[in-house]
Amino acid sequence: MDFSDQRQSYEKNSLSELNLPKDPFTLFARWMDEAVKANTPEPYAMSLATCGADHLPSVRTVLLREVTTNGFVFYTNYLSDKGEDVTQNPNAEVLFFWHDLERQIRIQGKIAKIDRAKTERYFHKRPHDSQVGAWVSNPQSGDVANREVMEAKFEEFKQKYPGNQTVPVPDFWGGYELKAERFEFWQGRANRMHDRIRYLHANLEKVNTSSWQISRLLP
Repeated sequence: MDFSDQRQSYEKNSLSELNLPKDPFTLFARWMDEAVKANTPEPYAMSLATCGADHLPSVRTVLLREVTTNGFVFYTNYLSDKGEDVTQNPNAEVLFFWHDLERQIRIQGKIAKIDRAKTERYFHKRPHDSQVGAWVSNPQSGDVANREVMEAKFEEFKQKYPGNQTVPVPDFWGGYELKAERFEFWQGRANRMHDRIRYLHANLEKVNTSSWQISRLLP
């Protein structure tokens, strides 16, 4: 397979220093809102890259569930590969890519578990069968003989927790927050002269709009 002759010119938009907000969360919210209005499929899907003690990088897609004043929240199995990576090395990066808008955002920071009460509130907002499914996926990424074993386990937990009964939150399941330290906003431009704007946190002990250093990067 050879894709070396494939070309696409990015010409839909631009990103200028003249109209940048002082804080990257404002620009993120603006771009996310535009992605939602453009009917981009699952605009809150983000690629999460982690690296554990083995120094082998791993990347997968997770769903953004909340943007806080400090970072980005997602939920998963704490015993998953990503959970083990985060335990060993909290440094991580997420990537949003919106092809239709010719945009991407990279966000680096450190990941930590969120408050347990917040996890429980979110868990009980999920559809009942999704709550049951969380019990089946343990340990996440673990080997399973076949699909039938999974389905049987799912039915077992559905009988244990029928639709009229509250499903308890598994101890091994919950939320993480990536606390942002660096943003890079990428806007595709013609002739590969892309716009790249970086926000770098100058003071990680105190988050405020004046704490962000803004610079343009070469494409």
